[in-house]
Amino acid sequence: MMSGSAFNENPAVIAVAEKVLRGGRIDFAEARVLYEQASLFTLGSLAHAVRLRKHPDTIVTYVADRNINYSNICVCACRFCAFFCPPEKAEEQGGYVITREELGRKIEETIALGGTQILMQGGHHPDLRLEWYEDMIRWIKETYPSIHVHAFSPPEIVFFAELEGLMVKEVIARLRAAGLDSIPGGGAEILVDEVRSKVSPNKCSASRWLAVMEEAHYQDLRTTATMMFGHEETHLHRIEHLFAVREVQDRTGGFTAFIPWTFQPGNTNIKVTPEPAPGYLRVLALSRIVLDNVDNIQASWVTMGPEIAQLALYYGANDFGSLMIEENVVAAAGVSFRLSRADIHKIVRAAGFEPRQRNMTYEFIDPQPEV
Repeated sequence: MMSGSAFNENPAVIAVAEKVLRGGRIDFAEARVLYEQASLFTLGSLAHAVRLRKHPDTIVTYVADRNINYSNICVCACRFCAFFCPPEKAEEQGGYVITREELGRKIEETIALGGTQILMQGGHHPDLRLEWYEDMIRWIKETYPSIHVHAFSPPEIVFFAELEGLMVKEVIARLRAAGLDSIPGGGAEILVDEVRSKVSPNKCSASRWLAVMEEAHYQDLRTTATMMFGHEETHLHRIEHLFAVREVQDRTGGFTAFIPWTFQPGNTNIKVTPEPAPGYLRVLALSRIVLDNVDNIQASWVTMGPEIAQLALYYGANDFGSLMIEENVVAAAGVSFRLSRADIHKIVRAAGFEPRQRNMTYEFIDPQPEV
């Protein structure tokens, strides 16, 4: 194994690099040194070393799933969102609530393509009660028992609780009893209230997002964690986010993966230049180094495109995310990459790895046709 001194860096960076290569856990100040002072090459090399320590094989995983948005009607009006429709403008702006017929068609198409999971999220609809969501999940599990339901981000669960006058743990327990299998990491954005108050003031606080995930873990639901960056946060806010996730994971071990992805400003109320590829790779690499207790880091081809996602496999990522049979939220911001299973396999193999389809808990599943 290389030593930290092999890097052409200042002494502070070399000291932290040596610690990482020895398998040590870095603190906030050390993470800041790496993020602000290390070269992209050094960050990538360290992250890849950590990735190989955790996953010494040559396998890169992915899940075959479909994003289904059950509704676009939402009272939050987040400034970064190009997808939502205000309730008062639902008729003129195409607001919808998915029908059982449409939901069934989407699930059947997913299964036909070798999909094993649906990721369901939607707006904060003021008129849908908790029973509506419970009935929907029960119907899915009764009609399509093989499908894994990965649904309802923490802000949605907090919204359900507030709408019903229930505690979050009661809402999670009821959704779980209805058949909810796991919870996605959406709605995290940046887990710092100073940022959330500007970009998503009507969503739950950072502490409530984390508390929902911790409660889900205590109720034996596995979850993922995400970070959407490149809007109105600082570099320090990004590091704070990583350490907030790490602290919960220390207590629960319930996060299966971390997915950092870049904000797409098209058609939104935040006007910034999209985060460039080097900036994305720096965050990805730092995520792999800081989150020593999260097994899997996902590349984001949906926002960065296949070439950068392929490069990400040498910057700490061991997972290629999702086949993403359908995706609407990022597409609403004007970004629309599409990959087939054969495309993913080709990209992963060209990078020197072997693609394997997995489920949400990273168990391998039977190979599917490369179509």
